[in-house]
Amino acid sequence: MATTDHDHRDRCAVVGIGATEFSKKSGRSVAALVSEASLAAIADAGLTPADIDGVVRSDYDSVTHNDIGHWLGLSGLTFWGITGTGGSAPCGMIGQAVAAILSGQATNVLVYRGLNGRSGLRLGRGSAIQRSGGARHVGGNGTLDEFFLPYGLMAPGQLFAMYARRHMIEYGSTSDDLASIAMTVRKRANANPAAQMAHRTMSLSDYYESRMIADPLRMFDYCLETDGACAVVVTAAERAKDSPHPGVLIRAVTQAAMPEMQGGLVFPALMRPDLLDNPGRRVGKELYRRAGLGPADIDVAQLYDCYTITVLLQLEDYGLCGTGEGGAFASSGAIDIGGTVPINTAGGNLSEGYIHGMNHVVEGVRQMRGQSTSQVPGAQTCLVTSGTPTVTSALILRAA
Repeated sequence: MATTDHDHRDRCAVVGIGATEFSKKSGRSVAALVSEASLAAIADAGLTPADIDGVVRSDYDSVTHNDIGHWLGLSGLTFWGITGTGGSAPCGMIGQAVAAILSGQATNVLVYRGLNGRSGLRLGRGSAIQRSGGARHVGGNGTLDEFFLPYGLMAPGQLFAMYARRHMIEYGSTSDDLASIAMTVRKRANANPAAQMAHRTMSLSDYYESRMIADPLRMFDYCLETDGACAVVVTAAERAKDSPHPGVLIRAVTQAAMPEMQGGLVFPALMRPDLLDNPGRRVGKELYRRAGLGPADIDVAQLYDCYTITVLLQLEDYGLCGTGEGGAFASSGAIDIGGTVPINTAGGNLSEGYIHGMNHVVEGVRQMRGQSTSQVPGAQTCLVTSGTPTVTSALILRAA
């Protein structure tokens, strides 16, 4: 693809990263957590709060741009953005930061996500309105959720269990394949002192002894519930040359949505002709086109892992293996250190912590800096994905 004035390839970089402790009970407000992670990212970039003129956050975040501006004293904000939805947001938030910088609306953009996901809001239980049987409304119109929520389909894990079963029926994947994903990322967490599961190993028998939650998904197929926050600072690639760390280049970033979702939670995905036709397939093709790269060029990947099955699906969606081959690919060792494409090298949502995948962006930057606790030797490119199956986003990071 020829470079154009609208091409964002390698024109922006991540220059600062920050994260709090990941815990079950922080004892702190979300604002305090976000402030800690944000100040750490700003300091890591060699900047001060006065240098930040842009802020991007998730629409799920309780800490608004006004809140963080007040807490950190960001008096020079000229841009703020909000990206949805949930785990689909982190890479999309980076995309908004890139757009703001390249359009001249901001110079240094802070991107953050924080939540008390264990001691406060527990996403796996469904929201209060879902539990009460009410349908969410968009523009005054009921969404397709009204045909699912009142009948007990209200937690994302229920839908992803259907994904897992459908893949097993269509392609012959097994619970052993899902176990291999859970055990692989747990090993990476065991090497990461900051991971929630740093000191808890997992064997195959441990996996099968964990309780069944939504058949065929067991407890160890589910992500953690975490109190914590992560943040990054994005700036122009030229400006990044003056930062304390080599700026990690944003090679490409893109997003996609499925039109049939009609504002619903996740269950309208069941209305698709092909349940396994995820937006990740569309994002992957466009991402590689924008990057001028292909799946074979990816050295390491941080794949959104709210459940083990999402890893299996994304291995296929992003071309890291063939359609229907995700289970065998994962079980072959290809996703471990020394394999074809090591994944989730800090432990991921399954074993490091669940910050809606924002920790995947932070770990991707660490890999490109050579600072990961499970460093992939010679890694020059990192694929980071956010969310599936409703809307999604992804990016490719490149070592400077």
